[in-house]
Amino acid sequence: MRKITKLLIANRGEIALRIHRACHEMGIKTVAVHSTADADAMHVRLADETVCIGPPAAADSYLNIPNIISAAEVVHADAIHPGYGFLSENAQFAEIVELHNIIWVGPKPEHIRVMGDKVEAKRTAAKLGLPLVPGSPGPLTSVEEAHAIANEIGYPVLIKAASGGGGRGMKVVPSEEQLESLMMQAASEARAAFGDDTVYMERYLGDPRHIEFQVFGDGNGNAVHLGERDCSIQRRHQKVIEEAPSPVISAEQRAKMGGIVARAMADMSYRGAGTVEFLYEDGQFYFIEMNTRLQVEHPVTEMITGIDLVREQIRVAQGEGLSCRQDQITLKGHAIECRINAEDPQTFAPSPGLVKNYVAPGGMHVRVDSGLYAGYRVPPYYDSMIGKLIVYGSNRERCIMRLRRALEEYVVEGMKTTIPLHQRVIRDPAFERGDYTIKWLERWLEENPAE
Repeated sequence: MRKITKLLIANRGEIALRIHRACHEMGIKTVAVHSTADADAMHVRLADETVCIGPPAAADSYLNIPNIISAAEVVHADAIHPGYGFLSENAQFAEIVELHNIIWVGPKPEHIRVMGDKVEAKRTAAKLGLPLVPGSPGPLTSVEEAHAIANEIGYPVLIKAASGGGGRGMKVVPSEEQLESLMMQAASEARAAFGDDTVYMERYLGDPRHIEFQVFGDGNGNAVHLGERDCSIQRRHQKVIEEAPSPVISAEQRAKMGGIVARAMADMSYRGAGTVEFLYEDGQFYFIEMNTRLQVEHPVTEMITGIDLVREQIRVAQGEGLSCRQDQITLKGHAIECRINAEDPQTFAPSPGLVKNYVAPGGMHVRVDSGLYAGYRVPPYYDSMIGKLIVYGSNRERCIMRLRRALEEYVVEGMKTTIPLHQRVIRDPAFERGDYTIKWLERWLEENPAE
């Protein structure tokens, strides 16, 4: 076991602050790396040491591997935590970190690489016994092959890029006549966005939910699951609201699928935090991908389990193993997270700028993960998410009532935010019933324009 005494946070914003807090509660000193645009960021102000790693552009700073490694060596950091986004799922970065005898707080590089390739991830999932959406066994090699597979699984089908995500390189093909042209469009988009035109095919599910299971492994064949999260409230394939547990998953379904997922992680000797994502329709789960990192929405799982996932990541990275067995993990109550973005709540246009006034909501079981403060200028160079509001209740109804109250208290002046959008969505009867799918929010936005 190798004890971590100083950890470099290779990220920014609320997740960097989240990691810093977990480290300080464990007696670990932190190093904040930052671009010139983030010199006044909250995590930079609070860290024990800071290193500027480049200009505002992410490619020159937060994605600059030589600069990050140099910073770690200069300050003699024992470990690097990548957070989410940026280099968190870059297998080469993980390998370089370990080659420099620095602890990588994340999964093994080979697992990052396998699960980062969506085609290879599906093959691996099949071997591990996870249920798959019917589709091509690997990359599509010709239009003729695509026609044959589509005829076998039935239209509509979905063409997806093997690399990347966020809806790019993804095309729904309603009929045989459109297959060739849409397949070419998907490949072209994938090449432009990810430098890889590899695509594959799946059956297109009509109106599913997005259900994901939080998993944790010690890297030595032991793994657990921490229940599921429902991330179906989405816009353009980007999650907006997440909750745990899902309103539609029974305890029996949770135990069965959670057990399958945990056994799969144990079989591959997975290390650290991961999320196995499924589409869920008509009582069936279909594997879509695995994220080999901490998720943005991890706090809702923390709220219902009482387990600090970042602390657990650090423990496993140090070689301490898992802090609990599966039979010691219990889910209690309900939690919902709203992602707060610096965006126009109607047009969703980015709205960075100076925070003139800031009041975070409080009270029992209300958590705000954010690096905002009055006088801080939100830079225009990065993702628009400026905070997360996470609320817990003894049941879903009480959780929603507390969330309404917390959103009413939330004040961010000086820019437009999505707080008004969340206030409207959570009062809709369909949301109150938990009756929504991955297409619900976009339909709702069309049917319910802001006054």
